[in-house]
Amino acid sequence: MKHIPWPVHYIYRKLRALPYDVPKFATFLAAKPQTPISFWQKVSLILHCYRISFLVDCPHMEGEMVEVMHQIFSIPAAKAGVIVEAGSFKGGSTAKISLAAKIANRKFFVFDSFEGIPAHQEKHGKNIYGGDAYFPKGSYAGSLEEVKSSVAKFGHLQSCEFIKGFFETTMPGFSQPVVVGYIDVDLASSTKTCLKYLYPLLIGGGVLLSQDGHLPWIIELLSDNNFWQQELETAIPTMTGLKKEKLVIIQKNPHV
Repeated sequence: MKHIPWPVHYIYRKLRALPYDVPKFATFLAAKPQTPISFWQKVSLILHCYRISFLVDCPHMEGEMVEVMHQIFSIPAAKAGVIVEAGSFKGGSTAKISLAAKIANRKFFVFDSFEGIPAHQEKHGKNIYGGDAYFPKGSYAGSLEEVKSSVAKFGHLQSCEFIKGFFETTMPGFSQPVVVGYIDVDLASSTKTCLKYLYPLLIGGGVLLSQDGHLPWIIELLSDNNFWQQELETAIPTMTGLKKEKLVIIQKNPHV
């Protein structure tokens, strides 16, 4: 579809995504929030998601972003904690989540090298849908200036704090309690690092959402009981969407 005008391609993509997106929208709109947000604010967030995706390159579906927002507003406002994103690409997802962070009155920390996928030796091939899944060094790059520009134009820059660098050097020093974390990093090694440092920071009932549930090497990692026990000293947590959807919801026991 390289030669199809962008507006036509955009409409095609969004129409194809409707069977997934519409149920997510309905759940979001009908849910009783634990953090205050009006029905019309929810509608506005959905519309902003579409607008941002038209103007910024966003590989995700709008229903996936709305699910992230749903999780944010499902956390009681009285519970302290921040929102985290790992992997921001051009800043489309960052802008969208920042709008929810503003309404929820939570600080939003954005981790990224801002240099694209790091060098790695992982062997990739097909995703679970049969599509190609290759992630060479430097792919999915968005500079810090690009991401900040996207958020300044379409999101809420004041809610954000950007942490530049590769995860293995930036995340060990992070210690804020996390209510919701969104991880879109493509590599098993990067996902492992994010889980290692972010999962222990999750509050009880908090969630991490992996955007990479369509990648076999991420499924293998999330399903690896040895990883959870050895690296995080916990049993495999409750997960929704594993082996079925791109967006996997990882929930921490609310009683921990």
